[in-house]
Amino acid sequence: MELERKKRKEIENFGLLDDDVFFDVLSRLPAKCLLRLKSVCKGWCRLISDRIFIKVQSQTLEPIVGFLIQQRFQWCSDDIKIITHIPVALGSAALQQSVFSFLPDDVVVLSSCNGLVCCRSCFPFSDPAIYVCNPVNKDWIKLKWTKPDKEDSVVLVFDPCQDMVDCSTNFKLVRVRQFETASEDLYFSFDIYCSSTGAWRVSQEICYCSDKLLKNKGIYVGGILHWLTDGDEILTFNVENELSWLISVPVSAAQIESDYQSCIGESDGQLYYVMISENGLQFWFLEDYFEFKWNLKYSKTLEVLEEEHPNFLCNLHERVRRRPTIDSNPWMDPLAFRDGILLIRVCAKIFLYHVETNKMNEVCYVSGLGTYSSYLPTVLPYSLSLVRLT
Repeated sequence: MELERKKRKEIENFGLLDDDVFFDVLSRLPAKCLLRLKSVCKGWCRLISDRIFIKVQSQTLEPIVGFLIQQRFQWCSDDIKIITHIPVALGSAALQQSVFSFLPDDVVVLSSCNGLVCCRSCFPFSDPAIYVCNPVNKDWIKLKWTKPDKEDSVVLVFDPCQDMVDCSTNFKLVRVRQFETASEDLYFSFDIYCSSTGAWRVSQEICYCSDKLLKNKGIYVGGILHWLTDGDEILTFNVENELSWLISVPVSAAQIESDYQSCIGESDGQLYYVMISENGLQFWFLEDYFEFKWNLKYSKTLEVLEEEHPNFLCNLHERVRRRPTIDSNPWMDPLAFRDGILLIRVCAKIFLYHVETNKMNEVCYVSGLGTYSSYLPTVLPYSLSLVRLT
């Protein structure tokens, strides 16, 4: 009995030193595996929960585990409170709609970055606030939201390679807003919040642009934030040196005779532009920021796409080329793209399309997300993280 207690004690205590072999091995695993391994024994649980361990493990590139999607009303000012997590793994669990139940308020998701999520209070506001949280360990920080505007685009910036320190976790928020000059020129300005100072400040940088932000979200790739506009350009903002510029999309509206839909995303550390038109489904990646050089990575005609997935798609070319009316939604709409996986709406259904394997999986009807509204939903790629905020 004494020998058994001694062995149990040794198992509980191993892996507590930085140079221990278990530290080295476990810190190389993704967060999804480590969450299961925490239940192996108390020693592993303490090790995996240790801030120094988390700091080292956070340098590992985390794969996408799902998409967060929240619908919006087109004609109503109130927010839809239901947030759905769509897992990307084949044969994984069903849709989850209680991911943010640990927060004290109902929220609207704004941005996701390396496992952390930024949210805001739902409208109508009682005590408007912005939350930065980690759904894995249910950590959250509440920030006062002065002069709330439900149309604000607030993007979370968190780099575990730089911002994860031993005693705290640093992050930034960037709020982009559009203003009009006395001569009726439109420009974007940028407000920056730093968790290290606990204060907002206005950047001196502005970017003249007459287009509006489309789908109201930002993509953080390689230290640069990107917003898709409703024109032929992508708004960018370098968070480190606070410089902004516009990037032309690979295919302009003038080059396409029919209606088209698009989104931006990230894969292999590169910015992607995804477009659906009567010419097919195309995936472009930005090769050069200075020359605005795009390369076409994947392309497939609508006819071929329909032949390969006859159970899901029918008469695709005709339906896509038909220009929708003002009050109707396009037949196909790319919602978000990350790590080779496209979340796409086709009519009243949501699908996952794995580009490299050419596999398409039906997720649910739009109504399964809480309402029948399919008007410009907020869709965020999501990956897991062990990072602690408190």
